Amino acid sequence: MSFFSFGQSAQIDIVLNDAETRKKAEHKTEDGKKDQYFLFYDGDTVSGKVNVTLKNPGKRLEHQGIKIQFIGKIELYYDRGNNYEFVSLVKDLAQPGELTQSRTFDFEFTNVEKPYEAYTGQNVKLRYFLRVTVSRRLNDISKEMDIVVHTLSMFPELNSSIKMEVGIEDCLHIEFEYNKSKYHLKDVIVGKIYFLLVRIKIRHMEINIIKRETTGTGTNVYHENDTIAKYEIMDGAPVRGESIPIRLFLAGYEITPTMRDINKKYSVRYYLNLVLIDEEERRYFKQQEITLWRRGDVVRKSMSLQAAIASQRFECSSSDEKALAHAQDKEQ
Repeated sequence: MSFFSFGQSAQIDIVLNDAETRKKAEHKTEDGKKDQYFLFYDGDTVSGKVNVTLKNPGKRLEHQGIKIQFIGKIELYYDRGNNYEFVSLVKDLAQPGELTQSRTFDFEFTNVEKPYEAYTGQNVKLRYFLRVTVSRRLNDISKEMDIVVHTLSMFPELNSSIKMEVGIEDCLHIEFEYNKSKYHLKDVIVGKIYFLLVRIKIRHMEINIIKRETTGTGTNVYHENDTIAKYEIMDGAPVRGESIPIRLFLAGYEITPTMRDINKKYSVRYYLNLVLIDEEERRYFKQQEITLWRRGDVVRKSMSLQAAIASQRFECSSSDEKALAHAQDKEQ
């Protein structure tokens, strides 16, 4: 509404040049709802048209200039008064004057740098958007249009397996290993649990995927842990020498790439948490950080075939290691 409560005298619409062919991606808003937005990548050109439609044809619209901005911004929920713009581009569409009829303006932001992935978390939001402003003496007329940006990564060259132990002296000794430490968002986590010593009655075992969002710096640091997935490995008491396989598909969960120190404002990390619960409801757990990354769309095999291949490779490597160890023992 304007100062005189007559409402805005023009409507603004932003139309992308490739709106009919550009892919869309689902993205969560601050209120937890999901919506579809046009998808862009780092270096993509953002171009289109701005339609300024007069609501009262024949009536002049005086303005102090018309501009469009492309903005990348980080918003910290606990610090609403401060917004951190890491991308800010401006194009002037019209010099100060007046509109006597509806107009269409072309715009283009060429090869725009978009260094970070769009993200909506519990304490922080990183968003990219276009903003058109018709500057006026009393009240500006503006319109914003959000887009989603995904960051793609290459397959990591070093991707070693994870091997760790969980133990309570003279009561419990477990070894567990996962085939990799870095996974893409549609990957499959393959692993095994080995029970070397079991003298307590374990009732239940599960693996959790935990997302840890860290915002702020110094004394004003906030940590938010969110359990993304719970995957039951075992229900019942294991025995010594038993081995339990793990196969966890990531595609069905709401996860993002790992984000480390984004613009020195926040980080998002992921952990695999192995949880054991005994008959007295005591909990034992071991946590291990993993790296998640997003890869581009490629023709890929079905997830079940991926899991089978990963499992076969992992089992072969495990058996080779055991055979080698056995051979070394015989030599000694």
